[in-house]
Amino acid sequence: MNDLALSNKTNLDTYTGWRARLALSFAHHRDKTRVVRSSRMGPLSVQRAFYPEDEVCHSYLLHPPGGVVGGDRLEVIIVVEPQAHALITTPGATKFYRSGGRLAHYHQHLKVDGEGALEWFPQENIFFPDSQLKMHTQIDLQSGARFMGWEMQCLGRPAISERFDQGQIRSSLHLCMDGKPLLIEHFNTLNDQLQHSASGLRGYPMQATFFITPADEALLDKVRETLDKTLEKMNHPDIHAGATQLEGLIVVRFLGHQTEALLAIMTQVWITARPVVMNKAACVPRIWAT
Repeated sequence: MNDLALSNKTNLDTYTGWRARLALSFAHHRDKTRVVRSSRMGPLSVQRAFYPEDEVCHSYLLHPPGGVVGGDRLEVIIVVEPQAHALITTPGATKFYRSGGRLAHYHQHLKVDGEGALEWFPQENIFFPDSQLKMHTQIDLQSGARFMGWEMQCLGRPAISERFDQGQIRSSLHLCMDGKPLLIEHFNTLNDQLQHSASGLRGYPMQATFFITPADEALLDKVRETLDKTLEKMNHPDIHAGATQLEGLIVVRFLGHQTEALLAIMTQVWITARPVVMNKAACVPRIWAT
């Protein structure tokens, strides 16, 4: 029995929260990318595909309950086959509510075959005070795959001066190429320790990371130039951003206070990098404007 089959049988008799799983496979078929295989269980689903740029499949992941609570177990699996190109986003933030002492689990596994392309742009994760979460994102790329994706994390709700002063988040991300780890990230905090750590968020409630591959020094220079110009134009002193390169992977990191400002500058980075990585001009998902 494979791991996915096992995951469907885990603690079903004693489980006290939502159990949800969504698995999607994208393939190039009849001149465009289509969802060729789909399976779901529980309150996770995908909206009908959009084709604003013809062959690229734009998909919106949906979580109808509107949030994750203690005891929930969610699993999202995305497979992009050769020659396919998918852009996946969400219509809103994923909210992790107060858990009542129970642990929520959220697992995401993204797999892109050689010559496949995935743009993974979920909106922010909002961690309410007293939420308890274990989250893992696994990104497996094969040689020749193209990937652009981000994660945005928000501790508390800074818009109403609510702090993440109670709770625990254990989040990790592994990005691998042909099975070799290129990047391993951790976002772990007990209460507000990470937010106030000099080696953590340095007082900021929001953190975001943007991943771009394949990439070279020329693209890194373009990304850095875009960051400088956009920050100067926005005149937003509360955003810090920087880009580095690890082998063929560009990692752009951000600290800030507001989702809208972070999303705006990350979108500008995407507009700069997409023609190089995907050989296409940026086509902003219409859901971002709502």
